Amino acid sequence: MLKSLLLVFLGGGIGSSLRFGVDRYLNPVLVGFPYGTFAVNILGSLFIGLILGWAARNNSISHNTLFLLVAGFCGGFTTFSSFAYENYLFLRDGNMGLFAVYTLASLVIGFGAVFLGIWLVKFI
Repeated sequence: MLKSLLLVFLGGGIGSSLRFGVDRYLNPVLVGFPYGTFAVNILGSLFIGLILGWAARNNSISHNTLFLLVAGFCGGFTTFSSFAYENYLFLRDGNMGLFAVYTLASLVIGFGAVFLGIWLVKFI
């Protein structure tokens, strides 16, 4: 149990740090479309599809590795709370167009990225 917790902690720290870097690079100023959050959520969806697709296909990834990569890294890298807050800001400012585009694109492309990751594993 303690080992699993430490692996999630380590993966989460790495994922959160990488998310912070991507966010700062893509969103240098808090105006306009939140490209950083969008990018990490889509990439995180692709990563989790690849990881879990690989695990299902090969049955060779240990539970500890899954804790590190899925619960830790992907959990720290992606961010639903930022997504929700950014949508709140769009609604507060009356920007229904960006709200709709961001929400729908995040959901559709996010789900698509998970499916793509699982599908790509078939060719690895």
